[in-house]
Amino acid sequence: MNSSLSNGSRYGGLAALLCVTLVWGTTFPAMKLLAGELSALHILALRFGLASVVLLPMFIRIHRAEWRWGLLLGVLNFVAFWLQTEGLALISSNRNAFITGLNVLIVPLLAWVALRRPVGWQIWGACVLALGGLQLMFFEDSAWSWGDTLTLASALFFALFILTLEVCALRNRREPLRATRLAAVVSLTMCGCSLAVSAWGSGASLVSVARGLPWGSWLSLGYLAVAASVGVVVLQAWGQQRVDATRSAIIYGLEPVFAAITAWWWIGERMNGQAIAGAALLVTALMVSQFGAPATPAAAPGPEPA
Repeated sequence: MNSSLSNGSRYGGLAALLCVTLVWGTTFPAMKLLAGELSALHILALRFGLASVVLLPMFIRIHRAEWRWGLLLGVLNFVAFWLQTEGLALISSNRNAFITGLNVLIVPLLAWVALRRPVGWQIWGACVLALGGLQLMFFEDSAWSWGDTLTLASALFFALFILTLEVCALRNRREPLRATRLAAVVSLTMCGCSLAVSAWGSGASLVSVARGLPWGSWLSLGYLAVAASVGVVVLQAWGQQRVDATRSAIIYGLEPVFAAITAWWWIGERMNGQAIAGAALLVTALMVSQFGAPATPAAAPGPEPA
């Protein structure tokens, strides 16, 4: 009976994380559509402003440590999302998704450099596969561009976010921080950073831009705020309590696949045979990077954590 309950809980956790990854994949074409009407900063301000409103009850009786860590994580996440959205305006959502997915590889490499953690053969093998995949994907019809560089920089900041979240979990092991409270502070910080940077620069005000948005854009923003920025937090927190880090990371590695399928269905983006082969190599690299990973609950979410 206990074994059956345990298996059911694990399968439920896998289903939850698969839903999280699927939702993450759909955000790329949604953001691509919005990037044609709004600046990156306006998209982030509206998206995470709406998310903050939904998460407003979470600010009740919030702890000081949750504020402190949430502010730090929010700044890192803001830079990552800003770079990613700026890159998305210049390249296809497929390219953006697959480059962003490289943060799964960047995390252990950063940990090796900064924290002196050992890196096994699987990481170096995955790097070789990833480079081969990038070569096939990005030289089919256009070489590496500024949009690709911005997206790669965003993957670096997503990796920094993941490592910081792991440090946060380790330092607060005795009294774990609540995921919903952290998400609320992260969302509010990202909205505040977006408004501050936008006000510092030039351009139309957020109020005037918001007034002119069609209903379709508001629906996309609502989906990104509620489903992709709030709903996945609950599912991810619940799922990663039941699924070990190895299986979690493998599921997260499927995010670019879901992004490519959604981009094909939603906005008509196509990938030829060479690009598909490169994408397959990238996904294989993400899978290989997780061989031999510790089978403990992960503290690190994927590229769409807030």
